[in-house]
Amino acid sequence: MKSITIEGQLRSEFGKKATRQVRSEGQVPCVIYGGAETVNFSAPATSFKNLIYTPDFQLAEIKLGAKTYRCVLKDKQFDTVTDELAHIDFLELVEDKPVAVTLPIRITGQSEGVKAGGKLVVKIKALKVKALPKHLRENIEVNIDKLELNGNIRVEDVVAENIEILNSPRIPIASVVMTRQLRQEEAQDAKKK
Repeated sequence: MKSITIEGQLRSEFGKKATRQVRSEGQVPCVIYGGAETVNFSAPATSFKNLIYTPDFQLAEIKLGAKTYRCVLKDKQFDTVTDELAHIDFLELVEDKPVAVTLPIRITGQSEGVKAGGKLVVKIKALKVKALPKHLRENIEVNIDKLELNGNIRVEDVVAENIEILNSPRIPIASVVMTRQLRQEEAQDAKKK
């Protein structure tokens, strides 16, 4: 699984004044929770670019002095006016403690319905899951080989070992719809008969 390394400095001062000072230096205030202790730190805004502006699921290796924390991105906040990164929450991974994360969906295979002239419509691009850190992966593969024309693949059809999917089971992930051209051809065939 991909992971990104972020080097930061521990924060000792808190409050609005201290936070403004951190942001004015081009740093982003962050917090790590979920482990033995809550850790407040700051890191340069540029070091988060590859973690935040990507559709991929990645782990964050956060180095603070001599200590390294394995984390997942939990929440991010942006300034409402400047749209700059204002704050980030990380969740520390503890081996025997399950975590809830959002994993992207990777569509694989060639749909029967698309081969017949239909159009593939992807309804959701990620699933909310709960799993132990050792079972986390970059994405969840969904095979669409058996997806027929006017058919759906729903959340309940996804098989992911050692991962509990938290989305509603009836939500469609992908479907194959008839194209306008295919409907017109079927209408013309019906008129000829």
